[in-house]
Amino acid sequence: MKTKIKIPELLCPAGDITRLKAAVDFGADAVYLAGEEFGMRTAAANFGVEDLKAGIEYAHKRGVKVHIACNVIPHNEEIPRLPAFLETADGLGADALIVADIGTLALAKKYAPHCEKHASVQSGICNYETANAFYGMGVKRVVLARELSLAEIAEIREKTPPELEIEVFAHGAMCVSFSARCLLSSYMTGRDANRGDCAQSCRWSYSLMEEKRPGQYFDITETDKGTYILNANDLCMAEHLREMALCGIDSVKIEGRAKSHYYVAVTANAYRGALDSLKDSTEDWKVPGWVTDELNKISHRTYSTGFYFGKPENSQTYKNAGYIRDYSVAATVDGYEDGYITATLKNKFLQGQELDCLEPGSVPFKIKADILLDGDGNPIGSAPHPMMKIKIPFERPVKTGSMLRMKAE
Repeated sequence: MKTKIKIPELLCPAGDITRLKAAVDFGADAVYLAGEEFGMRTAAANFGVEDLKAGIEYAHKRGVKVHIACNVIPHNEEIPRLPAFLETADGLGADALIVADIGTLALAKKYAPHCEKHASVQSGICNYETANAFYGMGVKRVVLARELSLAEIAEIREKTPPELEIEVFAHGAMCVSFSARCLLSSYMTGRDANRGDCAQSCRWSYSLMEEKRPGQYFDITETDKGTYILNANDLCMAEHLREMALCGIDSVKIEGRAKSHYYVAVTANAYRGALDSLKDSTEDWKVPGWVTDELNKISHRTYSTGFYFGKPENSQTYKNAGYIRDYSVAATVDGYEDGYITATLKNKFLQGQELDCLEPGSVPFKIKADILLDGDGNPIGSAPHPMMKIKIPFERPVKTGSMLRMKAE
């Protein structure tokens, strides 16, 4: 039996203008980003005023919204600079501001009256009373804490006004602390995670030594390099998007403002395909197989479903903090001329090698480079030099911005 389902918004990360364009081109309904101050990702390039202006214009021309993260917990010395930033975001036409504390919210209401106000995941919203309280303060959307189950989210939806939107994370890195509020990095390195400067101390290798605790056992896997007892696996809810939609979630969010242009493109394309497949879906809906294949082609840790189904299972990896990296980008497509894909090389590959093409709005497909030409049209046996121009024959045009990938050997 088919069920009419409201398809949630797909909200994708943008660490810089290149990644913003990738998110937009590959299927995002909205992007979230930060300026050079007040955002929670100092590792990302972030946006100066000119890039912010250009990014908002690029997104809006294509019907995509822009949310600006202003979610640090500001200290006194930052407060005098905050109104000007909020006025700039408002003046450039940002659609929403993501805020974490009520002081910033008050300033945003005053200095950015045209922007929606969204309560950040760092606000720690775990129940309907808190959600309603934020709504009463003028918040249009709440980003719920990652520690909630689908049943808890459904209850929050039931007991809050329908005008209050609900956003949750569906994919990406998980933090071992409560909804990204952590002091471990600050204590160990002086780098404040709550101000976007996390040293990821939870990913480090540790050795455990303690005295006897009768009747209590800690099963720990350890090598001579220690163990990764705090290392959380990545979240992936692609197979459960129908359940999320039925809970009344308005927006599913991909984590990763510090991730690569390639990561943004793959996740946007995969989740776009998955969400589109939900239209008029039945109870036995399964995510298209190509979607899960795609999500395994990006750099990632072992996947889990976090807290969505109760106490996390398969939630940590104890052997190492490394990523699984099975694919790399061979080249990016510049255009199509006279039956040939024209592209710019990123990593060396050989004539005859099979490539995997990631094209905006398409299910990925194979291209075999049986004939390989340099930029001048001369046959070559390999493409060895990054940034060199190459040509590969193909039976149809391939969109500019597509990526040709190869599997790691």
